[in-house]
Amino acid sequence: MLIRPSAAIRQNYNEIAELCRQTEEPVFLTKNGEGDMVVMDIETYNRREKMLKLREELLSVEEDRLHGSKGYAVSEVASMMRRAIAEAADRGK
Repeated sequence: MLIRPSAAIRQNYNEIAELCRQTEEPVFLTKNGEGDMVVMDIETYNRREKMLKLREELLSVEEDRLHGSKGYAVSEVASMMRRAIAEAADRGK
């Protein structure tokens, strides 16, 4: 865990930004010795957001499955995909 005083962001923005990019970890900023903010580079943020969304979707699917939602066999999914591709190809003619 990377911890810096909040004054560091004002005094050493480039250093903090580079630290975020190099470590791909958030930097925790403190104010008067207490946690105040967290900063991270945009790539790390976007990657974490995508991961969270994927986890939410997987959790939702698993909850549906546990509540009796019908699943599909691999062969059924392959068949549905072939039909969708054929329909899209027919519309493109």
